[in-house]
Amino acid sequence: MYAIIDIETTGGKYNEEGITEIAIYKFDGHEVIDQFISLVNPEKDIQPFVVKLTGINNKMLRNAPKFYEVAKRIVEITEGCIIVAHNASFDYRILQIEFKRLGFDYKRQNLCTVELSKKLLPEQEKYSLGKLVRALGIPMSDRHRASGDAMATVKLFKLLLTKDLDKKIVTQTIKAEIKRKLPQKFLDILDTLPTKTGVYYIHKTDGTIIYIGKSKNIKKRINQHFTGKNRKSKSIQREVAAVTYEETGSELIALLKESQEIKHNNPKYNRSQKHKHFQFALYQRKKDNGYNSLYIGKLDARKKALTSFVSINEAKNFLFKITEQFHLCQYINGLSLEQKPCFLYETKGCKGACCGKETSKDYNKRVNNFITNYSYKNSNKIIIDRGRNHDERSAILIENGEYKGYGFYNLNYQVTNIDILKDIIVPMEDNRDTQHIIQSHLRRKKVKKIIDL
Repeated sequence: MYAIIDIETTGGKYNEEGITEIAIYKFDGHEVIDQFISLVNPEKDIQPFVVKLTGINNKMLRNAPKFYEVAKRIVEITEGCIIVAHNASFDYRILQIEFKRLGFDYKRQNLCTVELSKKLLPEQEKYSLGKLVRALGIPMSDRHRASGDAMATVKLFKLLLTKDLDKKIVTQTIKAEIKRKLPQKFLDILDTLPTKTGVYYIHKTDGTIIYIGKSKNIKKRINQHFTGKNRKSKSIQREVAAVTYEETGSELIALLKESQEIKHNNPKYNRSQKHKHFQFALYQRKKDNGYNSLYIGKLDARKKALTSFVSINEAKNFLFKITEQFHLCQYINGLSLEQKPCFLYETKGCKGACCGKETSKDYNKRVNNFITNYSYKNSNKIIIDRGRNHDERSAILIENGEYKGYGFYNLNYQVTNIDILKDIIVPMEDNRDTQHIIQSHLRRKKVKKIIDL
């Protein structure tokens, strides 16, 4: 028995996506015998590019059931079934994330029709769902909606089953989760580790640090290193003798500390982070008509960047997001080059700067509002976030636009003065990486509060 699934999500950071729509067709190898289709309220905003792709927006999901309300039905309809999906690793991962948020493990055998198609249809040029079904003459409707994509996958899978007469290839392609038994040395190390947020250090026998990382659950992350099958994980498994850690409570402090510790210790298995470059940045310029435009460009030390990004996709997603959030204009920000008036004006998100309906003075006020909210250049701030226990808070000090360090204080202690805070902070280096980490974290995640001094 098979449960053929397609899931639409909010998009966003890996492992933090939320489900917006799910479709499941229970298939016995010949016909669909049961089905479940539903929009889902992800309790978070959908990325603008996903709205464009799927047509699903935040307003549509306002009254949709939340995942916990549909979880029981998902368990029932997939019980005893092999999960089938086009790019199954994505849909299966998203389901597991949602169930983990509810405190449950969700485990099923799974089968990917991309992988199966490559084995049974080697003559095909492309294996994306849309191009594959088109090439095979399979009818498809509601592309990029869960029900349409899932039904197209049903038809594709039915065709693939006819190609595999003795079912050997299908059987070989099915994947199951197999628990690996850990050596006693690894179990002993895991017993010493907390399930809290912080920075961890992996040492070899002579005490040399070979890897530094951060995690919201240190024990879980180290367990992933100990069970991983990639080259880096296997090298760590051969050399590890001990793991030490420092709790930070705040994920932002963990990110900042991890960055500085990697630079100072130069661990050999942190190569990817040592060579991580922020290649793109967000800049501001005044157009001929007086409107301040926000645009993405290659990072240039000679220009004053508002914030920086690792990838062009991260940069574009952010620009789409803040353009909508601050009622800016897609045309002025270069996101709608040929459309005037822009898409947001038609949906009443833009106030008409693209077609002369709003003055540059009024428009630029909102641009400046965005810059004030998202940039800490030349400002004095204290970023307050969670501490290492319930009675504690963490504080990050920004002075004259520079990151000075972090500290921890008791909840009964009021920290609103830079001179007082300087007595408790651990001094840290301010550089391009720390600026990116702080700005990137603040635009993606909430902290307890930010105090302007």
